[in-house]
Amino acid sequence: MDGRMFVRKLKECREFTAGDHSILRELFNPIKDKLELNYSLAHARVPTGKTTTKHKLTSSEVYYILQGKGTMFIDEEKKEIEKGDAVYIPPNAVQWISNTSKEEIIILCMVEPAWKKEDETVFE
Repeated sequence: MDGRMFVRKLKECREFTAGDHSILRELFNPIKDKLELNYSLAHARVPTGKTTTKHKLTSSEVYYILQGKGTMFIDEEKKEIEKGDAVYIPPNAVQWISNTSKEEIIILCMVEPAWKKEDETVFE
C-alpha cells in the first residue's frame, strides 16, 4: 500500500456466493489487506424472492440497507427492514434475511472484529 490512503472500487472486488448464499464482495478485511482496522466491510446482495441461509458469527455485525426491503430475523425476533435502516446483530445470534421486495436487497455489512471463515456457522 503506497501512502496512507487506501481506495477500493466495488466493481474491482471479486463477487462470490457467501456461506449464507448472499452475493458478496469484500471491500476491506484487515486480515487480507494489512489495514489497521478492527472490522471488515462487505457489500452484499440478496436477489428478489430469496432468503439467506440461517447463520451466526462469533463477531458482532451491522447491516446498513442501501436498497430494497424485506424481513430481518435475529434469533426469535423479526422486523421489517428497508432502505436507510441500520441493523445491529449481536455476536452468536442466529440471523437471516428474506427479500420481500421487487428489487434486490443491497446491504453494506460491517463485522467487528473482522470476519474470518472459522468464526461463522451456517445452518443448512
